[in-house]
Amino acid sequence: MTSKSTTATEAIVWIQGKPEPVKRDVMQAMLRGALGHCPHCNEGKLFTKYLKVTPQCSECHEDYSPNRSDDLPAYLVLLIVGHIVVGAMMSVEAHYDWPTLWHSIVWPTLCTVLTLVLLPPVKGAVVALQWALRMHGFSNQPDGDELPALRPAPHHDA
Repeated sequence: MTSKSTTATEAIVWIQGKPEPVKRDVMQAMLRGALGHCPHCNEGKLFTKYLKVTPQCSECHEDYSPNRSDDLPAYLVLLIVGHIVVGAMMSVEAHYDWPTLWHSIVWPTLCTVLTLVLLPPVKGAVVALQWALRMHGFSNQPDGDELPALRPAPHHDA
């Protein structure tokens, strides 16, 4: 029987039972996601509806059901649209003398249009970022909120 020396990396791989994951290109994945394509293969669609993420890519069968983009896309769109609209409002106010009616028509319309246009690409980029970084179920390791230390303690009434 021959014995083989094992390095620390091989020992970790043996304990986990799987090789280390391949590093994913974050910027490429985010660009693909922003365009509404699968961050893995760039062939399948990321969305089935306006903001509904497909559970699985139709081309490469990558699983997107663990995605948890939650409110981050909305917060980012709010930040982007707010900066654009407030900058435009201040510029218009400094250089032109618009009637109040114009302001009340232009700015809410611009906010609505920009929000509806920016939400899908921002959500796609966030889902792709989570996929590329193996966050929230996109890895084989449990999420932090599944750890017993973070679960609320059972409440006992005395």
